[in-house]
Amino acid sequence: MKHYKSLVSALAAVCMILTSSLASAEQYSDVKPTDEAIAGDALLVRPIGLAATVMGIGIFFVTLPFTLPGGNAGTAAKALIVDPVKYTFARPLGQSQAKPIEDVQRQ
Repeated sequence: MKHYKSLVSALAAVCMILTSSLASAEQYSDVKPTDEAIAGDALLVRPIGLAATVMGIGIFFVTLPFTLPGGNAGTAAKALIVDPVKYTFARPLGQSQAKPIEDVQRQ
């Protein structure tokens, strides 16, 4: 049981690190994605992004009692929820950078 908990913790940490570093991108790449990039995105990156979004929501609510008095709940929400959601759902398959969600809604 201890091994399982440490494996889940390590996987959670990797998911958070990967998606937080990728979620800060703001523009599409002009390069057309390859078939391999699309498949890798659909099979690996999107599920990790979804897991990071779910974990971010949980972490946000756990830390809410600490962020509200400090006045930085909005910043925490952006970092833990909004950025992973944008990265996971607001970009085409195979693109490694996210487009601002406002631009996606205009199209």
